[in-house]
Amino acid sequence: MKNMLIKLTTGLGIMVLAAQQVQARTCAPRDEMVKRLAGTYGETRHAIGLARQGAIMELFASDQTGSWTITVTLPDGTSCLVAAGRDYEAITEALPPNI
Repeated sequence: MKNMLIKLTTGLGIMVLAAQQVQARTCAPRDEMVKRLAGTYGETRHAIGLARQGAIMELFASDQTGSWTITVTLPDGTSCLVAAGRDYEAITEALPPNI
């Protein structure tokens, strides 16, 4: 699980740069973003990781509805939506080793 989060965080580092450029409807102060995800979708934080330039990646999900959202929060406190979807399922199986 730790390796998966590291790989996910590294991959999202590029998205941090994009998120800095796109601060329209998909970005808001973090506290507003968290309230909206909880209030509208019933999502709570399930995972967190450190990305480049001090940004933080968070995975929010709802165990009841299966919706999920990935956000990146920049050092200035702005959170940007990176991805969202449905059918979230927490798993604990180990990833296969790299070939």
